[in-house]
Amino acid sequence: MTMTDSLDRRTVLRSTGAVVTAGLLAGCGGDGGEDGSGDDDGGGGEDGGTTDTETDTPTETEMSTETEGGETAGASQEVSEYLSETSNFDGSVSTMTDQDTVTVTVGAEANGGAFGFDPAAINVSTGTTVQFEWTGEGGNHNVVSDGDGPLDSGEAVGEEGVNYEYTFEEAGTYLYYCTPHETLGMKGAIVVE
Repeated sequence: MTMTDSLDRRTVLRSTGAVVTAGLLAGCGGDGGEDGSGDDDGGGGEDGGTTDTETDTPTETEMSTETEGGETAGASQEVSEYLSETSNFDGSVSTMTDQDTVTVTVGAEANGGAFGFDPAAINVSTGTTVQFEWTGEGGNHNVVSDGDGPLDSGEAVGEEGVNYEYTFEEAGTYLYYCTPHETLGMKGAIVVE
């Protein structure tokens, strides 16, 4: 290897590093990047997606961003970790705090088939009713809280138009899944403020 080869290799590595860094920095502005992660200005947005157990750090709370379907905010670490293997979770939480009723689709396209909840993560206010609406796709599904939560739609069913609803009266983070398809990543999260 000659000195010229070594310099050329260094130049390529520096250039590649600069391009990657520029791409990461570009993702931090505007929409918070594809996965909603990255550093922000520490201002913490208005998402209020914290739990009573700990205070968010700047990397866990992202600035709110306007999108086509409304406002989104970066997910807390708890939600991000729980939904880390859910293909239709992009790191953001759909903010729907101004609605009395919110619909989550059961059997949405995700995780290699119709094995998702859509949206995967939502933020609602106390008193909001969340309606789970089956598409009839992907086989039998149900909605069950992870842990001791309140969600339990019963036996998994596959018919289109099945509805299950729950009104959230207490603030907190509610994690849930579909029993037959949990290992595929069919999971969701509801952050109630």
